[in-house]
Amino acid sequence: MKAMILAAGHGTRMRPLTDHTPKPLLPVGGKPLIVWHIEKLAKAGYRDIVINIGWLGDQIPAALGNGEQWRVNLHYSDEQQEGVLETAGGIVKALPLLGNEPFLVINGDIWCDHLCTPVALQENDLAHLVLVSNPAHNPDGDFALQGNRVSDDKILSCHTFSGMGFYHPKLFSTLSYGKQPLAPLLRGAMHNDLVSGELHQGEWLDIGTPERLRTLDEHLSGSHRLSV
Repeated sequence: MKAMILAAGHGTRMRPLTDHTPKPLLPVGGKPLIVWHIEKLAKAGYRDIVINIGWLGDQIPAALGNGEQWRVNLHYSDEQQEGVLETAGGIVKALPLLGNEPFLVINGDIWCDHLCTPVALQENDLAHLVLVSNPAHNPDGDFALQGNRVSDDKILSCHTFSGMGFYHPKLFSTLSYGKQPLAPLLRGAMHNDLVSGELHQGEWLDIGTPERLRTLDEHLSGSHRLSV
C-alpha cells in the first residue's frame, strides 16, 4: 500500500513560524514534523510515499530528498503553480503517483500514535476513517461511528476526524481537476453506506497553532504530558 502526506497548506495559523518555513518542516522533538510521519510510515511497511507541496514547497524535497535515508521512495506532487487545491483536489492531482489500489492519506499537521498499519477496505467500501475523541477546539465532532460504519448523522454522538484515512481511488472518480474539498465527498459516500471507521483512543493532536506545536515539543522532550 502507498501513502500520501498532505503538506501543501499555507500554515496561516502558524505565523510567524511559517512566514519562511513550510509547516511540515517546523522542528518538533528535535526533527521536522514531517519526518515523524515518514519514520512511522516506514516502520509500518510503506515503501512509496507521496508528498504534495505548495507554500514554500521547494524547501521540502530539498530537505528530505528521495527518502533513501528512511529506506522509502518519496514522490512529490507539486501544487505550487495551482495555489490551494484543498484536500480532495490535492489527492486527485496525485492519483497518477498513488496508483489504482487503496492508499493511506495523513494530514501533515497532526500528531498521532496510531500505527498506520494498512487497512483492507471492505467489499465496495470507498473509505476507512480514523476518528478520535473530540478536542476542546472541536467539541461537537465531525462524524458518528456505529459499529464500524461512519455517518454524518448529527443526532448521534460524533467523534472528530483525525486527518487519517484509507481511500479507494474510485472515491475520487467523479471529481474534475481543480480545487476540491474532501468532506462533501466523504458525506456522499457515507449516505450510500460506503465508509467504515475506527475510534483511536491514543494520543492525537491537531498542530494548528504555535501553542500546540510547543505543547507537542514539550511532550516529545518528556517535560509535558499530551492531553488527548
